This record gives sequence, C-alpha cells and structure tokens, in this order.
Amino acid sequence: MSTERGSREGKSMRGSVMEWFTSSQALLSMLLVQVFATLMQILSKVILAQGTYIFALIAYRHIVAAICVAPFALYFERGREKKFGWKVWFWIFINALVGMTMALGLFYYGLRDTSATYAVNFLNLVPICTFFTSMMCRMEKLKLKTWGGKAKSLGAILCVGGALVTSLYKGKEFYVGHNHAHHAMPKSAVGLHKTHMLQGTFFLVGSCFSYTTWFIVQVKLLKVFPFRYWGTMLACIMAAIQGAVIGAFIDTSKAAWRLQWNLQLLTIVYSGALATAATFCLLSRAITIKGPSYPPMFNPLALIFVAISEAILLGEPLKTGTMMGMVLIITGLYSFLWGKKNEKSTAQPNVAAAEVSTTMADEATMAESTATVVPTSSPTDIVVLQIERK
Repeated sequence: MSTERGSREGKSMRGSVMEWFTSSQALLSMLLVQVFATLMQILSKVILAQGTYIFALIAYRHIVAAICVAPFALYFERGREKKFGWKVWFWIFINALVGMTMALGLFYYGLRDTSATYAVNFLNLVPICTFFTSMMCRMEKLKLKTWGGKAKSLGAILCVGGALVTSLYKGKEFYVGHNHAHHAMPKSAVGLHKTHMLQGTFFLVGSCFSYTTWFIVQVKLLKVFPFRYWGTMLACIMAAIQGAVIGAFIDTSKAAWRLQWNLQLLTIVYSGALATAATFCLLSRAITIKGPSYPPMFNPLALIFVAISEAILLGEPLKTGTMMGMVLIITGLYSFLWGKKNEKSTAQPNVAAAEVSTTMADEATMAESTATVVPTSSPTDIVVLQIERK
C-alpha cells in the first residue's frame, strides 16, 4: 500500500511539475530571451572596446546567423513555391541594408562610444519612433479621445523625456561593490576605452530611426515574399555581403578581418547560435502561446539586466541620470504597450506600428530575436516575428 501510495504521489508531483512547465513556457522563453540579449550586449561592449572592427563583426555575425536560421527555413517552409523576382530581391536588399547593416552598424558605433546601459535605453525607444513615424505617414491615428490613445501619448512623452534625461543629465556616479577597480573583469579594456557621449548619442538615435524604417520595410517584404524564415536567412546573407563590401572600402588590412580563438570569435558564434537561432525559436513559441503583444512587455528586463551586469562585471558606474531615464522609459514603454493593447480590443491594429522587441535583441533579440530585443537582440533578428501574424 505504501509503495502504491508513494508511486501515485510521485506521478502526481511529476504531473504538477509538467503542468507548471507547460503553463509557464511563454514566461520562461521570454526570460531566456532577455538573458541572451543581456549577454550579447555585454560581450559586444567588451570586444568593441578591445578594438574589434565593426563591419567585420557585422559580416561574420550575419554569416553565422544565416547558417543557424537555414535549418528552420528548409524544414518549416519546405514544399512551398518561392518566386524570386526583382521586387523580392530589391526588398530583401533594402531590408538587409536598413535593418541590419545600417541599424546594427550605427548601434555598434553608439555602443562603442557610450556604455551598454546607455545604448540599451535607446533600443526601448524604437516602438515610440515607430509610432511617431506612423503618425507622420498617416498610417496611425492618435485617438486622444480613447483611453488607449491617451496611454500611448503619455507613454511616448515619458519615453522621450527619459531619453532626454539620460542624454543630458549625468548626476552622481556610484559603483556596485566596494572594490570595483579590482573586481571588474575586463576593466583593462572597457575602463580605459574613451567614451564620446555626444557622438555615440547621434549614432544611437540614427540606429533607432533605422530600426523604425526597417519595421515598415518588413511589411513590404512580407507582401511580396511571405516566407519569414527564408526572408530572414536571405537578409542575413545580404547583410553579410553588404558589411563585407562597405568594410573593405574603409579598411582592407588583414588585421581588421582576422579571426582568432578569443572573445571576438565567441561573441560571433554566440550571436548566431543563441542571440539569433535560439532566440528566434523562443520568440516564436511565446508568440504562438500568448500572441504578438506578449514579447515587448519583457524588453525592459534586458535594460535592468544590462545595467546590473555592466556595473558588476565591467565596473561601469551607475549614474543618477541614467537610472532616472531608465525609470521614465520603462514606465512610458509599459504605458504605450497598454494603450496599444487596449486599442486592439476595439479595433484591428495597424501593421506598421506592430510591437517591437529589442532583442531582442539580439536577437532580436531578438529576435532574431530578442531578444530584444533584444536587438536582438539587438532587435536585429526579432522583427520578423513581431510583425503581427496573418
């Protein structure tokens, strides 16, 4: 009897664990996306401070990303007829140029000249930039008479205010830990690298608008080539070619393009395998379960994770202005997302103002991913999944 009872209890416990895991898949997926995006930002900051050539990083990263996305394209979109006309190749080229080569290149230059926390703050402004651009192009209405419209407007104002506070006000600096100078691992590279905040800010603002343009271009691409995995893979290949050509014009030295068994190679492989392919799968799973409005809610977590990680691992100081701006941006982003969700309950949303991640970025994050988002996330690979499902 006791053996049978113990067996039943064991099965019941296993069933409860499996039930909890199943119900929490979307939550766990998004937490992993933000972790991947955080590590991507920290690794990128370190190798850029060490002098990694940015266009080489762009080219190699997208080669790895294309290789990692290829199995998904070949498996999930097999057997479907694909027509590669001049319109398809044109939009793939523009998609890669605006959303990968330019957006990621500008972001890397901004990240190199500022800090990881400061740079990720700007990734959270991408939905707001998309919103303003959509309004200027008359693709989105303000709708101030509705609660959703008011929340979106308030969120946009808070995000812009947060960006201004982050950029213009520094305030006091404080460090995490008592002996930061000795415990920050890559301090010799990151700590000694000179920052150019004004120049970096211009790069990051340019990156935001590049990502905004990318989301609109994605809509055009999906209309003429409705294959998301294939589109992502081909865009990654195109971005690798673009990065190599532009980079070769700027610097043809072998040292700039040489790969060695070091942190740079690890970052490139990581960006393709985890910050792109893995993030792509996790975002896809979360969107399938919860819908396209779910992933953007987790983007601010990457900002918090990056701020803490950079302070602990890299010995970077936390500035009062950055923390105040972070609070305003996170509050504004949630207000904006709530407003969009509230509008969706009464009307069909506009595709051009679809939710953003940074993963992603990678990965994007995303997501592909992400992850962020996390552009990724950088949001680099994530936007394909975050445009609304048809």
